[in-house]
Order: sequence, then structure tokens, then C-alpha cells
Amino acid sequence: MAERYKALLLFGAPGVGKGTQGRLLGQIPGMRHVATGEMFRALDRQSPLGRKVNEYSSRGELVPDDLTIELWKQHVRGLIESGKFSPADDLLVLDGIPRSVNQAKAIDPHIDVLGVVHLATPNIDEMVGRMKLRAQREKRHDDADEAVIRRRFAVFDAETKPVLKHYKPKLIKKVKAVGTPAEVLMKVLEAVVPLYKKHFGNPLE
Repeated sequence: MAERYKALLLFGAPGVGKGTQGRLLGQIPGMRHVATGEMFRALDRQSPLGRKVNEYSSRGELVPDDLTIELWKQHVRGLIESGKFSPADDLLVLDGIPRSVNQAKAIDPHIDVLGVVHLATPNIDEMVGRMKLRAQREKRHDDADEAVIRRRFAVFDAETKPVLKHYKPKLIKKVKAVGTPAEVLMKVLEAVVPLYKKHFGNPLE
């Protein structure tokens, strides 16, 4: 991976809608959404890398940053080889990575960050209520536990929030993540489209 892929980072607290916005952006020609969860689900658990990752996940431990970045590199190579991502034509929309300052530093040699869309949240109590409702709708009972949800916010504040300071302020586009997914998408596109056109032009021409 000698070249640096032009990338957009989706950033925000748990439950703010990064996955939803990433999937919507990924439906637009010229944009390729890559989520951390997608990477881990696509991993062959019997491969050498898969066995290393499984050593940690089977113990309920976080996968170390170096392994996560190695998995990301492998996943992107696979997208290129399968024709699902063209570095010359597509903007890589990253969701869930980098998750820490160490990951941000490790991924720096591989991506040219054109912008960081910071999906800003309402107050935490409102977010907790939103996540509990979502967990009930999707029958994700482990995510309905308020203590677990608040612990996720604490981890985000300690480990992920500092990632914003790793990037130049001019790259960060703050978007208020309030409203329907379509309403939030309109605000996201206001921030993303000028960046895309500047670097790629019109993908349909």
C-alpha cells in the first residue's frame, strides 16, 4: 500500500448514526464505505491474520491497534482486487477507524484525509434513551443495558474523542446529527460534496 487513499472520516459518539450515514454515502457513485464491523465480519477466521484476531476476541479483549490496521489494509486490498474500490476514482468513507490516537498515527501513511465529518450529538441522556430504544427495536438486549451504554460513552471520551485533535481544525466539518437520516444526510452532503468535486470531479462524466 504505497499510495495514500483519499479518505473521509466519519466521527462521533456511539449511537450518533455513523453507520447509517456511512451506508447512505456508500450508495453514491464515487464513494466507498468501509466500516470496522464489516472488516471483522469479512475476515476469514482460519487465515493467519484471522487466527491472531480470534485470539483476542475469543477472550473478550480489544484487538490491538497494529492488528486492526493490518486487517484494514488487507480488507482494502481485497476491495481493490474485487473491483469494489478504485483509488483513482473513489473516496474512501471510513466509519469506526481510527478509534484511537495510536490508530490515527498508524493509518496516517496510508490515507490522505480530505475531511472529518464530526456528527455532533445531543446531550448524553438523550443519546442513552435513543440507544436503548434502538436496542429494543433491533432485539439487541445486551445494548439495552444503560450501564453498558454509559460505559461506551466513557470509553469514547477517553480513547476516541482525542482523535479529533490529531487532525487540523480546517479538516473538521461539524454536523448536527439531529433529525431523520435523510435530514442529517443533507447536512453531511453539504460538507462532503465540495471536497469530493475538488478532488474527483463528477464520477458520472
